[in-house]
Amino acid sequence: MTDFTNSQSLKRTPLYDLSVAEKARFTAFAGWEMAVQYEGLKPEHETVRNGVGMFDISHMGKFKLTGKNVKEQLQFLIPSDLNKINCGQAQYSVLLNENAGIIDDIIFYDQGVNQEGEEQGILIVNASTKDKDKNWLLSHLDTTLINFQDLSENQVLIAVQGSQSSEKLSYFISDDLSQLKAFSHLTTILFDQPAFFARTGYTGEDGFEIMTDPETGKQLWRSLLEKGVKPCGLGARDTLRLEAAMGLYGQDLDENTTPLEVGLKWLVHLKSKGNFIGREVLEKQLTEGVKWRLVGLKMEGRYIARHGYSVLYEGEIVGEITSGTFSPTLNEAISLAYLPSNLSKIGQNLEIEIRGKLYPAKVVKKPFYRSPNRQKK
Repeated sequence: MTDFTNSQSLKRTPLYDLSVAEKARFTAFAGWEMAVQYEGLKPEHETVRNGVGMFDISHMGKFKLTGKNVKEQLQFLIPSDLNKINCGQAQYSVLLNENAGIIDDIIFYDQGVNQEGEEQGILIVNASTKDKDKNWLLSHLDTTLINFQDLSENQVLIAVQGSQSSEKLSYFISDDLSQLKAFSHLTTILFDQPAFFARTGYTGEDGFEIMTDPETGKQLWRSLLEKGVKPCGLGARDTLRLEAAMGLYGQDLDENTTPLEVGLKWLVHLKSKGNFIGREVLEKQLTEGVKWRLVGLKMEGRYIARHGYSVLYEGEIVGEITSGTFSPTLNEAISLAYLPSNLSKIGQNLEIEIRGKLYPAKVVKKPFYRSPNRQKK
């Protein structure tokens, strides 16, 4: 539903009017008036799991970096080794502060070297942290060597997600998307204009994220509608990402949580990297262990453990739910929560306080759902 109180001060994406035409319901999100649902959360969720849906995610931050030693300079700001990827590949990672807290989770797309011999790449960041990320990057990158462009306002971003995404998009470009592996990308021609296609997403399904100019983006949106691709809102995006146990910045991860506590050890490459911000803290956590872990929980029954609910063990509050919903795919109540490490093992029995009463829950393996359609890197 639209937040009418603040709607006049909210920004709108270039695709806003197209969502209005599809009778979307809107909500305020990170300073934007965004479509939360069209047909309904459950049918939108199911259309992505079983076929293909599309999301307007133009509110996301989009940065272009060009110049000398782009990857080398970024290396100091993240725990992942960008030398592990080459032109046409991408790396999911996190910007860290001095305490190894997560400033934001990001994706860096390596675009290789341009005709002038300069390195180039694209950074996609969260809408809610775009300005914070921009200031952090500009304060740590050598801008005499790197040209930093903020493309957030003049580029749209459309996520086309689901097993049929490659088939639907192939109508509009000459490149063979079936040959593009997960976390790979290319720049191609879409309706006579350049467009960036990346095989990435936030739904746990196979899919693509397309960045292009607003008019081309509008044409793609209309053309996909004509091909039967259903528009989907933030509601389905949230249930889809939670089934895949993908964290939401500001709820499941923030500046007070480290990648090791969040369960992102796989993107911390200490052995192949030199120094970077937060390294000493991560080294200490690897040696001594972490005190807290983000775990997956399933409720026993249909009661839903939602954000902010308390988690108890033997009558004592030991943690808090960070994200929770009823899974349309699994037909079960699922959630994420931070727990002390000694209570984070799979099979651990706990209780959730819901409106003054306690209901049983159990720690389970993440992700809650793994799609058979996901592409390999």
